[in-house]
Amino acid sequence: MRTRFRAALMAGTAAVLGLALTACGGSDSGSGQQAAPARTLTVSAAASLTSVYQQLGTEFQNANPGTTVKFNFGGSDSLAQQVVQGAPADVLATASSKTMQTAVQAGKIQGEPVVYATNSLQIAVAPNNPKGITSLQDLTKPGVVSVVCAPAVPCGAAAEAAEKAAGVTLTPASEEQDVKGVLNRVQTGNADAGLVYVTDVKSTNGAVTGVSFPQASAQGAVQSYPIGVVNGSQNADLAQSWINFVRGQQGTAALQQAGFVTK
Repeated sequence: MRTRFRAALMAGTAAVLGLALTACGGSDSGSGQQAAPARTLTVSAAASLTSVYQQLGTEFQNANPGTTVKFNFGGSDSLAQQVVQGAPADVLATASSKTMQTAVQAGKIQGEPVVYATNSLQIAVAPNNPKGITSLQDLTKPGVVSVVCAPAVPCGAAAEAAEKAAGVTLTPASEEQDVKGVLNRVQTGNADAGLVYVTDVKSTNGAVTGVSFPQASAQGAVQSYPIGVVNGSQNADLAQSWINFVRGQQGTAALQQAGFVTK
């Protein structure tokens, strides 16, 4: 009798302990760690940053489990206006300090934006340069169809500065809203040449050839790239982490490989 009582007592104790352990374990799956909360970081960035930012976005997500980086690429002036008008964004990265100031003056950027890179122009032409273009002056020759960015866009402002330095007035077939539009016109054969950034030419992996010209380094032709956290962001800490990442070792290496000059 005593033996059966002791066995029943031990079985009951084991059952109680089992229930307690189950309650403590919850849905942990034995890992001892909880999954990181899902978060989405929205980055509004200049079109010329597309390739390098997409690469860095993947690296940032890998380094921050549970985080998704969502990009909004476009012309810097349009992106700045979107932020001013309250469009959802955590980070704003433009291709010129002038366009960033639109958001700063409207009180939409936390603190002072940081300039972390610069970019210069090249003349994008078809592979092997069939029209033999070697200078801005060549873009004015009869039969040469050229395209540029609209003046309000940083690459358009840079083109105007380069034209002034060269003493050349271009008559482009179109003025695109961002560098990707210019690049597309050249790649599809709808234009013989277009003024884009060095980084845009490099991103095509040989689909276009870049022609360098001295006026690309003229005052106003080299564009600075500022970045800042958008006021009102619900992910301000994550936005600052992205900025630190872009300016850190991995970001700097990727930017340099893409053709940017880093600060």
